[in-house]
Amino acid sequence: MITQIRFFRLLALIPALIGLLGTGFAQAQNSPDPPNGYVPPIYGEKLSHYSSHPEMRLVMVTRQGTIKCQLFDKLAPNHVAQIVRLAKSGFYDGTTFHRVIPWFMIQGGEPSTKKDPFDLNGPNPEPRLKPEFNEVHHVRGICSMARTNDTNSASTGFFIVSYNSLFLDRQYTAWGQVTEGIDVVDRIVSLKDLSKRTPKEVQDQGVNPGIESQVLRMYIENK
Repeated sequence: MITQIRFFRLLALIPALIGLLGTGFAQAQNSPDPPNGYVPPIYGEKLSHYSSHPEMRLVMVTRQGTIKCQLFDKLAPNHVAQIVRLAKSGFYDGTTFHRVIPWFMIQGGEPSTKKDPFDLNGPNPEPRLKPEFNEVHHVRGICSMARTNDTNSASTGFFIVSYNSLFLDRQYTAWGQVTEGIDVVDRIVSLKDLSKRTPKEVQDQGVNPGIESQVLRMYIENK
């Protein structure tokens, strides 16, 4: 009888668990600040399987501080090659993190935000990439590629995970990890919305901090 009662209690919890998984975006806006302690999630021998140049860094100098990232070129060679090429060309300089969701992630890389941080509909002539989904879990500090519902639509947009979001695994291409500046990511994710959208639109689409989240310069650093 005790076992049967426990079984039915577990069954009663299932809808609640499903609800938690399905409301990640809503919870992201109501969760407490993430923990301060941070260690890059990939290190040691595993890192050698992911990166050919573990000393190389993608450096993002933003208005809120500097973020440095390692690149997983062995897992996502085409995505990393495109990001490196664009960073070297100055493509990302002046773009903004136009979509941020507390307790979730910051997203940037759209060229139209250079002229207007609230314009997300401008042309983007850069090549579209086929997915390179991999085994990396989308935990705090992981860098991944943004896309539309079309899995072949990734191009220049990317996001940095500020809190573990495993529901993104093998649906988005992880290409790197933050090694320095996770506090800057947290600073950006806590910025206020500066757009003229309704509170409902901000809740559904994420915060747009405008110029406050601008990337002043992005470049490759070889130690």
